[in-house]
Amino acid sequence: MENVRVMKESGAGEKREVGRTTKKGLQIRDVLLIGILLAAGVVLRTAVGTVINFGMKPNFIIAMYCLTILLIRPGLVEAAIIGILSGAVCQLFPGQPYINFVSELLGALAMCLIIRIPVGRGIGGAGGAALQSARIIVCTFLSTLVSGFSFIGVMYLMYYSGADITPTPLAIFMAIIFGTALINSVIVQILYIPLKLALKRGNDQP
Repeated sequence: MENVRVMKESGAGEKREVGRTTKKGLQIRDVLLIGILLAAGVVLRTAVGTVINFGMKPNFIIAMYCLTILLIRPGLVEAAIIGILSGAVCQLFPGQPYINFVSELLGALAMCLIIRIPVGRGIGGAGGAALQSARIIVCTFLSTLVSGFSFIGVMYLMYYSGADITPTPLAIFMAIIFGTALINSVIVQILYIPLKLALKRGNDQP
């Protein structure tokens, strides 16, 4: 959101200087939205984790911060904060401690960057709507992969560095990561439009 300031100076002529200031930072409603969606991610992960658990549970908190980033369109700094907060929430669950701080930070930054790629914008009609829906799915899918693979990378790096951790077998990791990425993409796709309309976030395309 930009505010335009016009300054006039009297004299032989009239001089106008236009300066632009950009509104930065997370607003109160953004912080509330982050808290609500991350809490929903905790509930979803807890509920599904009781059914699916192969030493590593699907992380649906990723879907919630991807959805948050789609809705509030933060800058990189704010996206990093969302990622770190998501990593902190992940510490509520058993697993390898602290690795989620890195994986969710990178996942949130990836989501913030990928949604900025101007693919299909300006295309109207049913084709444009379908393309934008596909963009939401692809952005969420790729961001989940970034989070998952960075988790694997950090975990095995710690393991081979002598840390006292037991890594989950790679085959299980791959199945969980791709399965979670697919489910997260569907969740975000289903929730994005209703939440966008309910929150009156405007007509910005994803």
